[in-house]
This record gives sequence, C-alpha cells and structure tokens, in this order.
Amino acid sequence: MGRRQRGRFIDGILLLDKETGMSSNFALQRVKRLFDANKAGHTGALDPLATGMLPICLGEATKFSQHLLDADKRYLVTAKLGVRTDTSDSDGEVVQTRPLDFTQDLLMESLEYFRGDTMQVPSMYSALKHKGQPLYKYAREGIEVPREARPITVFELNFISLEGDELTLDIHCSKGTYIRTITDDLGEMLGCGAHVIMLRRTQVADYPYDRIVSLTQLNEMVEKAEAQDLDAKAILDELLLPMDTAVSKFQEINLADTVAPYLMNGNPVQNPGSCELADGELVRITIGEEHKFVGIGAINDDGLLAPKRLIVLREPLETA
Repeated sequence: MGRRQRGRFIDGILLLDKETGMSSNFALQRVKRLFDANKAGHTGALDPLATGMLPICLGEATKFSQHLLDADKRYLVTAKLGVRTDTSDSDGEVVQTRPLDFTQDLLMESLEYFRGDTMQVPSMYSALKHKGQPLYKYAREGIEVPREARPITVFELNFISLEGDELTLDIHCSKGTYIRTITDDLGEMLGCGAHVIMLRRTQVADYPYDRIVSLTQLNEMVEKAEAQDLDAKAILDELLLPMDTAVSKFQEINLADTVAPYLMNGNPVQNPGSCELADGELVRITIGEEHKFVGIGAINDDGLLAPKRLIVLREPLETA
C-alpha cells in the first residue's frame, strides 16, 4: 500500500517575511503546518541572520519553484566596517580588526567595481554542495574546498548611507549572488575589512513587497480566527498568490478547451500561433476563455507545443 498523503490539497504561493534567527527550512515547515498543506517548498534559502521575502510554494506550485530560484533578487544590506569575520557576517568569529582609513572617493570607486557582469567565488559558508555536502559543513570542520568563480550580474548597487562604521547598500542582483561575499570583498578593497550585520531581501522577481507576511502575523491571524470561531485556513488561503505568478515572465499560449485533454495526457498539440517563439523557449499554457493555468511547455522540433511541466488538476476541465 502507498503512504497516505497528509495535509490539504492547496495550491499557491505565500510571500513569507522570514524573521531573523530562524532557518528557511524551519520557516517552511511552520507555514506548511499552518496551512495544513500536503506539499510545500521554498525558493532559495535565506541565512538565519537574514530577513525578508521568502516565497513559499504550496501544492502544485512547487513544480515551478525553480523559476523563482533563478529569478533576480534585491537586498538591503548593512555592513560593519573595520571588522572581518570568518563567515563574513555577524554569526562568525572575528578574525581581524583594522581602522577605517579610506576616502569617500575610494568608496564610490570600489562600489563601481561590483556593478555589472563580474565573477564571484562563492563563500565557504554557502549551501553550495561539494561531493554531496554543503560547503558550510566543510567550513565548520576547518576544511577549505576549492571553488570556481561563477558569473553574476549586479544590475544596481545603490549607496544608501554611511553612519560611523556602518555602511548600508541596496543591491539588485542575479541568482547565485552572495551578498556576504560582496561585503567581504568590498571591505578588503577599502583596506579595513567588513562583515554583514543586517541583510533583508526586499524583492524576488516582480513580487510586491507589500504582500509579505511574517510567521508572527500568520499565527496572530489563526488565533484571532479561532477566537471568533471562524475558519482559519480559509482566511490564510486568501493570502496566497496564484501559482502561475512563478512563471509570469513567460509568454502565454492559450489553448481551446477541446485540445486540453490531449495536452494533459502529455501529448504535443498544435501551436495556435498566437506569439513568436524561439526554439525551446518556455511558455505558460492556459486553457479556455477563463485562461486556466495548467503548466508550462515549449515548441518541439515538429513545431508542436509539447508539455514540460503540468499541474494535477483538482477539477476536470470542461470540454465542449
């Protein structure tokens, strides 16, 4: 016998405001439990020190979480200058202290170095894996693992303030960018060292910042609903964004209801030709006049629309 699925079938994306001091997995499991969801996943971990936007995918939305993992991010970071730590953040041990002895001109020149396309060597305290183990586990054992520099893009790096020894920056960057590494490298360029003391993710893809909600707020909503004898889950469900928001950047191909059963059975179907597509370009597939989202696909070598990732429909599609 197969293992019985636990939890509700609920699909959507919650924009969690992760609080400091907790791991992303801890936050994920708490959200899953509050929503009583049968399946959940996050879209790129935040360090325990960090706060801010952590999209949590529930149910069928987990099938598209990779596209948010690959999305651009924006961070607000405060660095303490003059002190370098082994983890490049305030959770680490101090390894060096130096006086601040740089000019405003040198600071601005140094910030310019990080803008645009550059190569970055990932931190040993990252979750990148080597031989199946995350790098931070090797780092905690004092083992240095060779890492190759990887291409990143910093679309914007805005100077916010310098108050005493605390420098605050706003950084819009590509996936795989380590803010702690930028901070450490910047500190070395300034000759004083630096480490992260505050990091807040303010944006993932195009998701609105004003839709984020913390675990504290979620718990308060549940307690208030239960005190008023209301359905707490129904209230929480209103916070969810549609699962196709994870792939909103893809062009839409809308198929007729009559074509839907063939596609949902995994068969390529005729492309209605509603948009110009490059070979292998992913598209968002919707069905019927209501534009019901059913998954993503791409045009194959035969010019047909082939499904790549389809959702499990909770209700049968209506066909003429």
